[in-house]
Amino acid sequence: MTKGPLDGITVVEIGGFIAGPFAGQLLGDYGARVIKIEPPGGDPMRTWGVVENGRSLWWPALSRNKESVVLDLKTEEDRALAADIFREADIVLENFAPGRLASWDLDYPSVVEENPGLIMVHVSGFGQSGPRATDRGFGSIAEAMGGLRALSGYPDRPPVRAGISLGDEVAGLFAVNGALAALREREHSGRGQEVDVALYESVFALSESLISDWELGGVTRARTGSTLPGVAPSNVYTCADGREVLIAANSDSLYRRLCEAMGQEELKVDERFATHQARGDNTEELDRIVQRWVSTLPAEKLEEVLDEHQIPRGRIYTPEDIANDEQYAARDMIVRKPAPGYSRPVPMPNVVPKFSRSPGSIRTTGTELGHHTESVRREFTREPRGTTG
Repeated sequence: MTKGPLDGITVVEIGGFIAGPFAGQLLGDYGARVIKIEPPGGDPMRTWGVVENGRSLWWPALSRNKESVVLDLKTEEDRALAADIFREADIVLENFAPGRLASWDLDYPSVVEENPGLIMVHVSGFGQSGPRATDRGFGSIAEAMGGLRALSGYPDRPPVRAGISLGDEVAGLFAVNGALAALREREHSGRGQEVDVALYESVFALSESLISDWELGGVTRARTGSTLPGVAPSNVYTCADGREVLIAANSDSLYRRLCEAMGQEELKVDERFATHQARGDNTEELDRIVQRWVSTLPAEKLEEVLDEHQIPRGRIYTPEDIANDEQYAARDMIVRKPAPGYSRPVPMPNVVPKFSRSPGSIRTTGTELGHHTESVRREFTREPRGTTG
């Protein structure tokens, strides 16, 4: 185990579900001490998704490297303890609706006077200002309003979900980015600040030229299925054994090598496909040609041929494929960690990114609810005013 690049930084995570806790997971991966404040019933994510003995199989990863402290913030005593912890922290990471912390006297103005270096990261559906600031917001709503769902799926069908909580997790990544940037700025100013992360803005920030395409180019991007408009061949093709492989041969040189791999070199000079523009204009026809060739080969043979011709490819992986992939194994990307209450070690993604000198680590997983409450209470509770030694 190494200390990690954030060793010595104390983070308080308060809130539940995905966006804030995912950010807390990452900060813990990088070596920060993460004190997770949970309500008496615990974070709902403890029992969400696929479960074993009532315990979420996601929880050991989402809660890794965190200390679990149960506080009932409806009580004056526990609010006072939370305030004491805030006053000693470097970062407070919260994802309540705006105004909730203020109702408990735990908002930034209430604690910053005694901890001027505090960085408070807010993660919410719509941000801390604007007409919808206090509305409930989830990752799915963010994906809809951020423009992502309108681009996901096929044009003749309703928008589709990516299959993961993308809106939440992107917001978590921006929360970490903001926290690290604020830590860097604090080195110069000595002062903390608030970092305001809105889920819908986090998704919109990934939208490339979506808005300029519309406003300046008069183009409204739409759902295009598995293809990239104007770029071909770049699609998913089905092999003889039913496996699916994505082939990206969309530059002129890659396309010519694909023609050689297919044994159809005449296609190099076919006017329908000879240029990037022509291939984009004739995507469907070119895809049919590539698909006919791919359907004659099992996936492993196809990959072998593509590799021989240095053509980018990637099989559409199932969890089984991921678990057995040599590239994942070579980089130790899957780790299996024991966690309290689970029958065997729980597999999970390893720390990303990899650091050459101060790598992050997974030190604990799946902490039992409230396991650190008393030790944290002893550490942070202030002596009553007027008490002498």
